[in-house]
Amino acid sequence: MAYLQLTVLNERLAEYEWGALLIALGIGAIKVIGIIIAFLIFRSIGNRVLTRTFERYEKKENVSTNRAKTLEGLTKNLFGYVLVFILFVTILQVFNYDVTALIAGAGVIGLAIGFGAQGLVSDVVTGFFILLEKQIDVGDYITTGEFSGICEEVGLRQTKIRGFDGTLHYVPNREITGMSNHSRGNMQALVDIGISYNDDVDKAIDVLQSVCDDLAQTNPAITEGPNVLGVQNLGDSDVVLRIIAKTANMEQWGVERSLRKSIKEAFDQHGIEIPFPHQVYIEKKESLN
Repeated sequence: MAYLQLTVLNERLAEYEWGALLIALGIGAIKVIGIIIAFLIFRSIGNRVLTRTFERYEKKENVSTNRAKTLEGLTKNLFGYVLVFILFVTILQVFNYDVTALIAGAGVIGLAIGFGAQGLVSDVVTGFFILLEKQIDVGDYITTGEFSGICEEVGLRQTKIRGFDGTLHYVPNREITGMSNHSRGNMQALVDIGISYNDDVDKAIDVLQSVCDDLAQTNPAITEGPNVLGVQNLGDSDVVLRIIAKTANMEQWGVERSLRKSIKEAFDQHGIEIPFPHQVYIEKKESLN
């Protein structure tokens, strides 16, 4: 019985036109390669067109650069998704697959996998509201959860944050439950400086305020101040004086560094000591009697 079935199978395979099948597969492979090349070319051209479009939009509508980059990244993201879908459908058509049936069954399939893709849906919805409410723009200094850094991309699915050590963090939008944007409005520079208990506090404050006034005239990043608030703390070995200033966005660290440098130079000139922590060791010796 098995021998008879094998004979029938061999006869059917012999009747099949293998040459025609190979030719059809070859033509299909060439079409697929052509479609992929066209996809890559069209995606490259489309991204360039979008870049130029948003550059003109930024200049014409007087939109901030960060906002224009945010919208540009989102548009390119959506453009890429649409192209991938078109590529997938076109390849199926090359092999005479009924795309209509695929689209008709997409609703059933989507319903079936919807329960397993709740996280993805949550990412998209959260990302939509983040963009709608303009909570983040590309280039903003933000903090969310354990991540802090510069926002490099805001997408419908995830947000990319570049940490200050260079690490790129991919944060799903659904995990952005609380966020701080440090790039909205002026920032504050804060410097605490300690002086010795033996120094004159009023003299030190006068020297500090003189330094602040000189820096305010030469540093354009400072928008208000700097001003010496006075004694902030009485430490173990120093009297801590506090200085604050308002600065332009993302310039607060540079202003703080300039303040510390100028204060150190001024204190050296006026003989004011910046103490360092020290410890006193007392050694008890037993008498030999």
